[in-house]
Amino acid sequence: MKNKKFALKNLFILAILMTAFIACDKDFVSLDSDISGLNNFGVADAKYDVIAYTNKLKPIQTNNLPSNLFGFYKDLIYGNSTASLVTQLSPNTLDPTFPDDVRLDSVVLTIPYFSRATGIENEVTSYKLDSIYGDGIINFKLYENNYFLRNFDPNSGFDQPQKYYSDRSVSASSQIPLASLQGTVLKAVDSFKPSNKEIILKKGEEITRLAPALRFKMDTTFWKNKIMLKEGDPVLSNVNTFQNYFRGIYFEAEGINDNGTMMLLNLGSTNANITIHYSSPPTGTATDAERIAGTYMLKFPSYNPSTISASSNIINFLDNDFTLTIPDGNPTTGDERLYLKGGQGATAVIDLFGGTDIDTDEGTMTAFEAFKNDYVQTDASGKFVKAKRLINEANLIFYVDQSLTQGQEPDRVYIYDAKNNRTLLDYDFDSADNSRINHLGKLQHVSDDDNSKGVKYKIKITEHIKNLLMNDSTNVSLGLAVSSNVNVEGSVAQGSILNSGSNAVKKLPVSSILSPKGTVLYGNNTSATDENKKLYLEIFYTEPNN
Repeated sequence: MKNKKFALKNLFILAILMTAFIACDKDFVSLDSDISGLNNFGVADAKYDVIAYTNKLKPIQTNNLPSNLFGFYKDLIYGNSTASLVTQLSPNTLDPTFPDDVRLDSVVLTIPYFSRATGIENEVTSYKLDSIYGDGIINFKLYENNYFLRNFDPNSGFDQPQKYYSDRSVSASSQIPLASLQGTVLKAVDSFKPSNKEIILKKGEEITRLAPALRFKMDTTFWKNKIMLKEGDPVLSNVNTFQNYFRGIYFEAEGINDNGTMMLLNLGSTNANITIHYSSPPTGTATDAERIAGTYMLKFPSYNPSTISASSNIINFLDNDFTLTIPDGNPTTGDERLYLKGGQGATAVIDLFGGTDIDTDEGTMTAFEAFKNDYVQTDASGKFVKAKRLINEANLIFYVDQSLTQGQEPDRVYIYDAKNNRTLLDYDFDSADNSRINHLGKLQHVSDDDNSKGVKYKIKITEHIKNLLMNDSTNVSLGLAVSSNVNVEGSVAQGSILNSGSNAVKKLPVSSILSPKGTVLYGNNTSATDENKKLYLEIFYTEPNN
């Protein structure tokens, strides 16, 4: 009796599972394919030509990014890049009043790195630094900036925010003089390398713990004259007059012996600041131990995700000393190799269904028209009527040219609508929780070791292709760029490219601006020996057998 009950129970569970499977299968067919009432299907795949070519970049907009590069990076493919920056500051207190007999004790600059805690032992937190490129040492200097960073463009009648570019340009004909950035030296640091150590501050019995940061003391004389002795002066009365009086700090880096480290700095952090520590006696006879401590803080500009311009400015300057000359791409035939380099480097342009017109039974068609004709039925005006085939998956697979790369390839690349400067539908369908690896596949390596040679990137654009077919969307050019963080692209504005003219690419994704890495991929115009690595659009589909 017991065995009979057990068997019946299993049959009941099996029946429920089969019902659920059949229901899901029906939903899948009717929802995705628009082919209903058909039981016999054949699964097949097809490859379609694309045109893909290198797009060498002119100066790119680099003001008010969500984070900032600083340092020196040695790219084994392309050569060296140096990232410097200039930033305005704002006082946290306007019209300050300092105590009588005030003494300036120290001035401390703090800018956090991007890091994550990995554990705690004996009350000390261990950290791993993110977005650190290279492992050499650098020298750097901080200068008082003497160039006024305006917020609005005078060439637009001050109606549009001012754009600043990676080569210090402010327009096609004007550039910030380097000498204007290099005012009084505020700090010189030699043989520097970012540390992942927790910062522990002790004051009597009080202990403060900070995540790893670029942190050091600065000379007090400059700040005493610049800030504290200006008490009551109008220059400290509002942000605008302050930023004209003290025009900010220029951070300038240099490599050592053709090597160095580049880091991503989090100037928008609430812990990023310059803090002036001062003290004063409560009475005229008080000892040092009885002095009353106070602080005056200068904050870096905070990032506004709704725009790439803000009320205060931080600007990255990118200086390239490339040993590899990036070739001009061929939009007509496509390229054998696609050169991708972050910052003011290069992206790729991809035109799906490129090539010559196709002769069909229904007349001569463009490659895109012929593709649509295979997959959907349209009316006389070209509008979608019904599907002929179900698209299961559409991929672009980019193979790495291992003869040129040397293990520094970016882990991620980002594909986007280059005409409208926005993400593809697949980006929005994928989850940020898994870092959108279904759409933007991570670099696949020769082995499980991430330090082994890179092989390929698999970029899934299924929803984009469906949208072209089902909603009669325009077959726009796509852009491909290296990426430091693919998840930022859905919420940040892209940076303009100076003098883009008739170029298919007018703007650059922020995650590419903030990556110093580069790679070389095979394109569509490969030689016969590399035919197996040629770039195609690959589609897996289902169609009725009768």
